[in-house]
Amino acid sequence: MTFPPNEPTPYPPPYGGYQPDHPGPVPGYPGGWSGGYPGAHPPPPRTNGMAIAALVCAFLFAPAGIVFGHLSLSQIKRTGEQGRSLAIAGLVISYVFTVLTVVAVIVSILLTMAAVQTVDRRPGGPTYDAAPQNALPAFDPPPNLGLDCQYPPTTEPAAKPARPPRTGTVPTEPATVSAGIRTNHGSIGLRLANGRSPCTVNSFASLAQQGFYDNTPCHRLSTGQMAVLQCGDPTGKGTGGPGYRFANEYPTNQYRLSDPALRTPVVYPRGTVATANAGPGSNGSQFFLVYQDSPLPPTYTVFGEVDRTGLRTLDAIASAGVADGGDDGPPAEPVTITEASLD
Repeated sequence: MTFPPNEPTPYPPPYGGYQPDHPGPVPGYPGGWSGGYPGAHPPPPRTNGMAIAALVCAFLFAPAGIVFGHLSLSQIKRTGEQGRSLAIAGLVISYVFTVLTVVAVIVSILLTMAAVQTVDRRPGGPTYDAAPQNALPAFDPPPNLGLDCQYPPTTEPAAKPARPPRTGTVPTEPATVSAGIRTNHGSIGLRLANGRSPCTVNSFASLAQQGFYDNTPCHRLSTGQMAVLQCGDPTGKGTGGPGYRFANEYPTNQYRLSDPALRTPVVYPRGTVATANAGPGSNGSQFFLVYQDSPLPPTYTVFGEVDRTGLRTLDAIASAGVADGGDDGPPAEPVTITEASLD
């Protein structure tokens, strides 16, 4: 069969004709050509730097990890960057570390407080290797304690007739001797420290037995830094005595005579009974009763303490104040010792 020249062929070429241009991917071929290189992809979005910083800081400094984590999430939401999982991981780790740190600090504080309370609650309270500053020194018996008690006469005569006590060796036992003072305001019980200041107790006991203190005034009340009631002068002027003197004992004998600490005040605690004097070695009949802790140089011999009943009497006397309204002088309500005796 012949066809006319230049007539179109009635049958298409085998498998269809070639199409030089393709408007899109060839169907049926993954990653078909679409105008670029076959199989090409657009570049992926970059990872957010704050997210990376959040994860790193979570292990180095958790609070910074929390800050960076929240900032990165905000940026990722706005820019579409990658790194959300890194930011979340940084936040979680940072929060965990922060909570653990806070818990550790709280536990440490509680353990420290418990340890301090345990120390304070030990029987007898905290212990110290040395006496607290400004406290009376610990008693260390001198080798000549009570072996040579001397009572030489003074140039001033006795304010009331009295004999000096016995001299020489005096006993230091019993260590405590009971005594009492009756006043027009009530009784004041005393425990005399015979084991620490035997020469002083020997003098007080002798004068009490002679009636030297009977019907004599307590001429001075101090209500300032020094809180004492002073008695023992029959004249009531603060200058009278028994006509003799004697040396200091405890706490003065715990220091060297040249020790400058003898001029540094120590606390004479509430309830202390001590001698009044005009300087070392000038002790006589006058004494004072401490009703509140008082700072004084350690040159006043401590020879006893007031009992609980006596402290109530002292408090009542002190509450009335000083006669002129000041803080040192005769008591506003006159105080008279009606009797002093040994029990």
